[in-house]
Amino acid sequence: MATVELTFSALPAHVRTARLVATAIARRTGVEESLLDEVRLAVGEACSRAVEAHRLHCPGEPIRIELRDDLGRFEVTVTDSAPSDELEQEQASLRFEDPLVQLPDTMMSGFGIAVIVGLADDVQVYPSQKGMRIRMSWPATANGLSAV
Repeated sequence: MATVELTFSALPAHVRTARLVATAIARRTGVEESLLDEVRLAVGEACSRAVEAHRLHCPGEPIRIELRDDLGRFEVTVTDSAPSDELEQEQASLRFEDPLVQLPDTMMSGFGIAVIVGLADDVQVYPSQKGMRIRMSWPATANGLSAV
C-alpha cells in the first residue's frame, strides 16, 4: 500500500492542481479510464468545499489530501480544519441513497456531498468541530503506486 499526501493553502487555484494530481495517481493505480473524470470531479468538489470552508473559518490553515491504493481500491481523503456547524454535521450524517436527492438551498454543503456520492464508488463523511474529512474510493487494479 502506497500513500501520497498533499497539502495546499485555501486558494481556489490549488483545486485544479489537486484534481490533476488525483487523476494522475488514479491512472497509475489502475482506475479504469472511464472513471477518471469521476475521480477528477469528485476530488474537485471535495477540495472546493474545503477551500470555501477554510476561507470563511481558517484561511491560514492548509487543506490535506491523502491518496492511496488499498486492497484493489484507489482512495482519496480530503481533510479540512474548518469547524462544522450542527446543520452541516446533520447533513453529512445523512445517507444519500439517491445521488439526485433534493436538498434545500441552505444545504449547499450537503449538495456538494450528494454530488460526490454520485461520482465515487464509496463515500464516507466525518464531520466534527475540528473539521470535516471526506473519504472517497474507486476500484483499481493491483499494480499499486510503487512506480510513482
